[in-house]
Amino acid sequence: MTAYDFNAAEVFDMAIKIETNGAAFYRKAAQLQADGEDKEFLEALAKMEDRHKAVFEEMKTTLSAAEKKETVFDPGEELTLYLNAMADAHGGEGDPDVADTFTGRETMAEIVGIAIGLEKESILFYVGLKDMVPPKFGREKIDQIIKEETRHVAQLKGFLQKAGSQ
Repeated sequence: MTAYDFNAAEVFDMAIKIETNGAAFYRKAAQLQADGEDKEFLEALAKMEDRHKAVFEEMKTTLSAAEKKETVFDPGEELTLYLNAMADAHGGEGDPDVADTFTGRETMAEIVGIAIGLEKESILFYVGLKDMVPPKFGREKIDQIIKEETRHVAQLKGFLQKAGSQ
């Protein structure tokens, strides 16, 4: 047993926040672009993150009562703040600190390459969190998040290959 056990709903909350950060990441990069096509491409990636967030929100609605059961007494509702802080600081997808380093001089290949690396960090984050979700609280649901993130990496790699062949 770990010092703190999460339930699947809490991990989905983090995943939703991370997708929100991912959309902001691409929108920040888009704002800095002078080229209209590059701006549109990055906005399309932001919308893809919005759709990904909606997928996680939908997945969360299918969780059982046991998978949503609180694992700690939290009368001050500080857990949400903690989960949001974990999502912001996990060093992966949509990392606000990385987005803040954009200058507008990055190529699309560089931005997508950075995004792929951050997505991979997110996958590792979820793999680590999975061990902190006991089976009775929905551990197997975390595999759904990992599968979605893996699919997202493949999509980004496809965009990167397409950009490289143009």
